[in-house]
Amino acid sequence: MRLGGYVLRLVALRILGAAAILLAVLQILDLLEVTPEIVERGLGLAGIVQYAALRLPRLIDQAAPLAVLAGGIFAFMKLAGDSEIVAMRASGVSAYKLVAMALPAALAVVVIDFAAVELVAPRTDPALQSWWRATAPPAPAADPKPKAFRVGGDVVSAATTDLTGRSLKDVRIYRRDAGGRLTERIDAANATWAPGGWRLANPRFVRFNAAGASSGQAATITWTAAFEPADVQSLFFGEQTISAASAGRALAGGGAQRPDSYYATRLQRSIASPLGGLIMLLLAAPIALASFRSSQGAMFVTASLGAGLMFLVADGLLAALGESGAVSPLLAAWTAPLVFAALGATALIQLEG
Repeated sequence: MRLGGYVLRLVALRILGAAAILLAVLQILDLLEVTPEIVERGLGLAGIVQYAALRLPRLIDQAAPLAVLAGGIFAFMKLAGDSEIVAMRASGVSAYKLVAMALPAALAVVVIDFAAVELVAPRTDPALQSWWRATAPPAPAADPKPKAFRVGGDVVSAATTDLTGRSLKDVRIYRRDAGGRLTERIDAANATWAPGGWRLANPRFVRFNAAGASSGQAATITWTAAFEPADVQSLFFGEQTISAASAGRALAGGGAQRPDSYYATRLQRSIASPLGGLIMLLLAAPIALASFRSSQGAMFVTASLGAGLMFLVADGLLAALGESGAVSPLLAAWTAPLVFAALGATALIQLEG
């Protein structure tokens, strides 16, 4: 077996093992809370499996960076502990080449993490909500509570029980001019999505201008097309983390309940966050150059593990600051990845010396 293939296989198997253990732990913790209710609903083992499958994309996002960190640490510990690194370096293999050999395993995790969050989760989240509501015990019907949100410059209040996001009830739209002054209020009992926008049924409207207010009614009005059923699902049925596509639509005039800084930060993090796997590999790499015949090995393992956990804490803290508008979205998304990547690279360069 070629050296590159051996190193890649070693790292990939340990990342896979770490990911399996982390996902199992996260699934167990998640199921501890919901399993009694699943059993009470009579869904049995099939229900537990279905719930776990629909929750899996979100758990992959939580486990991915830690899996690379743990897998990298164990792989480089083995190479250093068995003195295989000594033989590699004697044959001219540098620490940089060693990291390059392991890089495809971390890149695979980056791709899987991105696909889970941006492609799979936006589909499994509504499916989980729909299945959970459909299997709930019969209960007296309750009127849905309206929610207020922004669509471009308009302020909207509406309610829905439609899990597909294609219909709204008790719609009230407050239209504003560029200065934020109210120019029109539209009320409609129902709104239905159709190509080209939302069809408001028998809407009543009141228009405001310098001369006063005028009211009227129409058979139907087509309202904005920027607000899509996917945005309704996100607003009313609680995606844990909105996709980059939903964030982009919110900034372009789609439905938004939060400040623009939240959606702008989410767009930046859709790229920056999956790259955490590469940073974790870089933070684990110095372990390969440690001497495990002394206390140096334990020190390097502790330092790599601590740096990885500090990266996760700093990244989460900056993301929260960016979402609240305290720092710019660009700084919030990229400061921690760039700083910790620089720290890992600096440590590797000094050790390679």
